[in-house]
Amino acid sequence: MVEKIGILVVSYGSRAVSMVDAFSGSENYEVELYIADKQKNPFNLKKAKVHQVIPGLDVDGILKFARNYRERIDFGIVGPEGPIINGVRDKIEDKLKIPMICPTKEYALEGSKVQQRELMNDSCPEANPRFRFFNKRDYAGITDVRREVYSWLDEFDNQVAVKPDRPGYGKGVGVWGDHFNSREELFEHFLTIYEKDSVIIEEKIDGEESSFQCLCDGKNLVALPETRDYKRAFDDDKGPNTGGMGCYKNYGDYLPFMRASDREDELNAVNKIFKKLKNGRENPGLRGIPFYVAFIHARDGIKILEINSRGGDPEIQTVLPLIKDDFVDICFKMIDGNLKRIEFDPRASVLTYKVPPNYGGFKYRFPEQVNSDEINTPVDLSHAYKLTEKYGDSIKIYPGSMEVRDGKTYSGGSRTVCCIGIAESIEKAREISLEGIKAIKGGALWYRKDIASKEHINRSIEHMKRLRR
Repeated sequence: MVEKIGILVVSYGSRAVSMVDAFSGSENYEVELYIADKQKNPFNLKKAKVHQVIPGLDVDGILKFARNYRERIDFGIVGPEGPIINGVRDKIEDKLKIPMICPTKEYALEGSKVQQRELMNDSCPEANPRFRFFNKRDYAGITDVRREVYSWLDEFDNQVAVKPDRPGYGKGVGVWGDHFNSREELFEHFLTIYEKDSVIIEEKIDGEESSFQCLCDGKNLVALPETRDYKRAFDDDKGPNTGGMGCYKNYGDYLPFMRASDREDELNAVNKIFKKLKNGRENPGLRGIPFYVAFIHARDGIKILEINSRGGDPEIQTVLPLIKDDFVDICFKMIDGNLKRIEFDPRASVLTYKVPPNYGGFKYRFPEQVNSDEINTPVDLSHAYKLTEKYGDSIKIYPGSMEVRDGKTYSGGSRTVCCIGIAESIEKAREISLEGIKAIKGGALWYRKDIASKEHINRSIEHMKRLRR
């Protein structure tokens, strides 16, 4: 007889849905899921023992929900970053004694990019781009700060990235040559952040990006396979930044444009940060996914663009279905401080998102893909789900910003649904992912058509060859 386990899942989007799916596939436990959700996600509604919508996912609301079922919950896990930054683990563990799998508020590193840069200066300065921090309290007015910004731009011949200090969810970053081509445009972008937040201007690095993720028990880090995210809204990396339009994982642990030594360099950098934060033998405050690191591979080695303290979206969905071990056992090992290794299916995986018409801003929508007659109509996932008869566990359909209303499923304002293909090669995994995406009907949804394309990957490979020469 298998043991019955109750798990609290704090959910928003397909990132948390992939966790729900991983728990639901447990063969060692009878899992009951208590899901605190931002909306009536159709996948979670079917999987939950108890499902409750908490629209803002505020910590007190989550705490109240968990208290109602505290006797049935063995541990909790958190998908979205907001509750982590706001201290959901601290409060639930203090008030209810339920162990939570996510960093404590103190170690929610993505709460401040300035603190990240200072941490890297202390632990791995070689991976830290040059940066400068601009705060309103340090300047008399706009003329004063403009002078200092332009002086800093002189250091890099304008080749910089402009970022908010606090989380911008992938959308607050502006890059020279991509989002602006004059100092006036750059300063206009700067001011949209500066009015509300502190701003970092850092050197722009020429290279190829990869996403590093790991699980942690406070004593040990276990690295997950590398992934490549597609931040820009449109094909050929055009348009505004988004939360991520798709992702791929190569066969094995690292990406086609990487060398094995690049992977080792990433591990060394993250372990230096981990050692600094452990400050001794262990630090349980880092339990969960303390480091989801955006690396860029440049001419002179790796640099860190940013650090997040939760799984990436779409990066974590791209690798979770490849874990061979029981995900419940993995979570217990994190809680017990006994996580040493995780076994992965080595196959490639490709994730493609479908998004609503105005995702990234209405003026950026794709008119050739958007059928205006379908705007605000229900989204039909049934044909996509039917593909599991053909592909089995090699296809995953995870609803994200979706909710059930009057028995029908509608898109929200963010990334609506992702489809993951799994196969022996990136090319075959991409075919499966796109077949699933094309089977999703309604809602006037659109998608990037070049996620993990051979052309895009070859450009990355050739780019790295040129840089290394």
